[in-house]
Amino acid sequence: MSQPSIVFIDRDSLPVPVPAFPFAHAYREISATTVEQIVQHVGNADIVITNKVPFSRETLLQLPGVKMLAVAATGYNHIDIATCREQGIAVANIRHYGDETVAEHAFTLMLALMKNLPAYQRDVAAGVWEQAKQFCHFGAPIRDLKGATLGILGAGGIGQALAERARAFGMHVQFGERKGVTIVRDGYVSFDQLLASSDVLSLHCPLNEETRNMIAQPELMAMKPGAILINTARGGLVDEEALVAALKFGQLGGAGFDVLSTEPPSAGNPLLKARLPHLIVTPHVGWASQQAMQRLAQQLVDNVTAFVSGQEANRLV
Repeated sequence: MSQPSIVFIDRDSLPVPVPAFPFAHAYREISATTVEQIVQHVGNADIVITNKVPFSRETLLQLPGVKMLAVAATGYNHIDIATCREQGIAVANIRHYGDETVAEHAFTLMLALMKNLPAYQRDVAAGVWEQAKQFCHFGAPIRDLKGATLGILGAGGIGQALAERARAFGMHVQFGERKGVTIVRDGYVSFDQLLASSDVLSLHCPLNEETRNMIAQPELMAMKPGAILINTARGGLVDEEALVAALKFGQLGGAGFDVLSTEPPSAGNPLLKARLPHLIVTPHVGWASQQAMQRLAQQLVDNVTAFVSGQEANRLV
């Protein structure tokens, strides 16, 4: 491939500079691409960079000239991997660029909810403290991290980084086995035991057909009463209607979500409508520190460079 043509079809999804590719090439950037625009925007490109634009089998079959999909993210559930393999299209994703920053975001959500900071902020804004008869206002329960149990689903880079931070605060950390398996690996607890014994449950696993709605009403009711649920992975892991019900019912002590089942939530979402003081929703920014995005951009260039050089880096196909 002497001078490949490269197009980044949703450039605005990565708000940092993309380093220069260290080989002769033609490069185009398109701010955003809808499903209907994919074929037109890709044109005759050899290499397509995409963050969240979905590539279905139907779309891929209309792109016989594409040789590589360079995913500008870790998640690739929006790419039909089987069709890429069938069509001989290489696929590479980004790995471990955001382990630290996503773990920090999850930890921030957990800490804020254990201390019930949103509830107290709301009380202060409503003037409740000003009317208190004591020097302080006793409202929502406040809990320490030290001595509490953190359950983690997903023992990859982010899960391990979160565990390191939790242990530094004196938390007991346990990793949960996959839902529905009969054999529990060494160093793990069963999925059911994880639900029943964790003061905080944090999700760090991929979204696929096995994990979709992994946490629904039965699982929420099986969780330790008053537990906190954190999700910085994928919105589809949790039944959002059931989550709101569990929060309103009082089964859960709080929830912190950086992801929703549909993003952006242009048609609304149960978590956005709930307006509960023990629910924090952030707009999928757990990954988006400047340092992490710069690492992502560099790894993206490195993945494409490796492919053009006949090598493999972070390849899925």
